[in-house]
Amino acid sequence: MLDYSSLAAVAAVIREGSFERAALALYVTASAVSQRVKLFEERVGAVLVVRGQPCMPTELGARLCRHAELVGMLEADLGAGLSAGATTRAAGAATVERPTLRVAVNADSLATWFIAALARFAEQENALLDVAIDDQDYTAEWLRRGRVVAAVGAHGTAVPGCRSVRLGALRYLATASPEFVRRHFAAGVNAETLRRAPSLVFNHKDQLQARWLRRVCRQTVAAPRHWLPSTQAFVDATVAGLGWGMNPAPLVDALLASGRLVELVPGQTLTVPLYWQYSRLKVPMLERLTRIVQTTARERL
Repeated sequence: MLDYSSLAAVAAVIREGSFERAALALYVTASAVSQRVKLFEERVGAVLVVRGQPCMPTELGARLCRHAELVGMLEADLGAGLSAGATTRAAGAATVERPTLRVAVNADSLATWFIAALARFAEQENALLDVAIDDQDYTAEWLRRGRVVAAVGAHGTAVPGCRSVRLGALRYLATASPEFVRRHFAAGVNAETLRRAPSLVFNHKDQLQARWLRRVCRQTVAAPRHWLPSTQAFVDATVAGLGWGMNPAPLVDALLASGRLVELVPGQTLTVPLYWQYSRLKVPMLERLTRIVQTTARERL
């Protein structure tokens, strides 16, 4: 049987990043948190927290934290059905701690439609959200490692222990400013000119530009790259003429209509399918989040 008081201390250290901030969140001293974590690690016979700045979970620690999140959601649903007196710590005390749901999502979904889903969920639920950002091809790994309870990603094959539902697709356009096109593509958009024109790349996991280049040129083209890990800055940099890049259609449709941006090759778009993966355990709060995510995706993707 797990000691959930000690497990809550482990989860708080991971969530907050340090023993000191975990102590503030739990209304105890840092030494008390440290003692709980140490005793729990001794009981399970494994290190759960890698001490550092910030503190990070081991693989087992991450799985136990995900379990704590799921239990917290179940307890929150149970508490909602009890009397007000049963959901307080003591007379005059605050209500029981709200569960925190950790989910992983790609940056472009967060910038275009996912915030609307989170806002709807927060309006209806007494819960907090902890959003991790990664490339859409890698968010499923957060689930596989037990770091999150749900994820938006580009792969439909369900992670073991999880369900997968298709949400729709996000369309990307290769765009640039008119001045950038005049300066770099006077001879047309082809493999030769693309080898010289600076492109914008989100991070080292971002393969959208490389995929588009292979589709258009029918060969691998190594374009010069600016690294810019921000969805909105990506759009701003494209408008400013820093480089050309693959931007989500919802963020650039108006800019294309106004003429501030143009497509490098009209009609040559990339479509990235999106899926929602979440724990198979029957957790009502997670099921409700899933319905909200699906509804929002149908409306916006």
